[in-house]
Parts: sequence; C-alpha cells; structure tokens
Amino acid sequence: MRQGRRALLLLLFFLFALPGMRIGLGFPALSAQPSTSANLIGVGPTRLLDTYLTPEHFSGTGITYLNIREWQRPDRHWATTLQQEVDLSFSHDRSRTTDDLEGAYSLYWGRYRTWQLLDDRLRLQAGGVLNATLGFIYDTMSSNNPAQARAAVNLMPSAVATYGFELFQQQFSARYEIDLPLLGLMFSPNYGQSYYEIFTQGNYDHNLVPTTPFSAPNLRHLLFLDWQASTKWTLRAGYLGNYQQAQVNNLKQRVFTHRIMVGVVRHL
Repeated sequence: MRQGRRALLLLLFFLFALPGMRIGLGFPALSAQPSTSANLIGVGPTRLLDTYLTPEHFSGTGITYLNIREWQRPDRHWATTLQQEVDLSFSHDRSRTTDDLEGAYSLYWGRYRTWQLLDDRLRLQAGGVLNATLGFIYDTMSSNNPAQARAAVNLMPSAVATYGFELFQQQFSARYEIDLPLLGLMFSPNYGQSYYEIFTQGNYDHNLVPTTPFSAPNLRHLLFLDWQASTKWTLRAGYLGNYQQAQVNNLKQRVFTHRIMVGVVRHL
C-alpha cells in the first residue's frame, strides 16, 4: 500500500539520514518514562465496502480520536500499552446518490519486550496486541437491511521502533508502530441472511467466524513525530492508517481509514 510505503520511507529517513546532519544536531538518549498518556485527534479520507448492504464502493471523510497509555518501569524490559480509538466517518457512493455513516470503537491492549540500542537513542519493541472492535455501517438510503453490525476480536503481532534525536537544541523522537493479523473471531451474517432471522428467529448460520491473515488481512500502523516541549508535555503529530477487511460467509467488508493526527503527550 502506498501509504504504508511512504510511512516506512519516512521512518528510514529519521533512522539513517538524520545522523548525517551536523547543524545543531545531537543524539540524546531515550529515557524510560514510568507512564505516559497521549490524546490525539485526526481527520482524513475513509473508503468503505460492505457487500451485505450494497456492492457499491463508498468514499468520504472521517474523524478519529486516539488515546494511548504506556507503562514501563525503568528497571524492567517489558512495557504495556492501552490504546482506545474512536472513528466516525460519512461517505458517499460514486454517483453521490447514497450515503453511508460508519462508526467504530476499538481497544488495543499490548505487551512488548523492549531493547535499547545505539547508546539508548533507538528503542525497539516486539510483542503482541489483543484487539476488540465494535462498530456499525448504516446505509441512509436502504430500506431492506439498512445497517451492518461490526464486532471482532483479534490477536495481532506488533512491533514498535522509536528513535530520539536533537535538532536545533530541541528534543525530538520519531515513532513507528505496525500491527498485523494472526488469529481472530468476528461476527457476520451469512449471505442473504437478515438480522431478523439471527436475533428474532434464532437461526444461527455460521455467524461467529474464525479469521486468519488470509480471510481478514488487516493492517494498522502509526508514524509519529514528537517534540518535547517541557519535562511534562510533548507535542505529537503524525499519521494513522487502519485497514480493516474481511471476506467471510460469501460477503466482503472493507473499512480503510487514513488520518493526519495531532495531539499532546503527558508524562505522568
């Protein structure tokens, strides 16, 4: 994906190009913070497809709120993260005759092994994330099955790289995170099955579906640039890409979001 390649190239720039700069540039160590809390908000494009509602592709604009909490004791090699992501988007089909409203709440609990390299300028983390998502897609023009519920849990391998540097006597850091699918379980009606049949008549038809990277090739990644404004506060800006898709029960669903994020990090 283009956005993913751009994010990776930007991270490589921070890791390899910046050390070649000489004007006002140093190499501060990344100090371990017992706890941090980041609050960010972002805006950007959304692309939707849900063949349960319609075979049409939808595109529009969405907004995302993201909270990231991180804990790591200075004398430990393990870190814990908790991320809460709330998305809301409004999109339309290619003819602009039908609109979709999409919303989701996602929780990500992660556990990472941490390594400090390059005189503590580079922090590498590898581990896993447990994700749970609840959401909906609502077709404003459809009278038959106008809404689709979204519910899924996923176990995701995850990796994080953080690089600290000094530019013009200011402390900066670049952070990249990637989460990939491994195993999961999602809710989905079957092809041609109504919600009335599922919840009123109690007709179960393979509605809880195990997922793998082949049936649900999701990808989530984040690239942030931090400026340490004070000992307690850091300003953060960057990109969040969340590509959720699945092909189960003869149905296809895709929710691709791209967000430019801005916010603050508080060192607790």
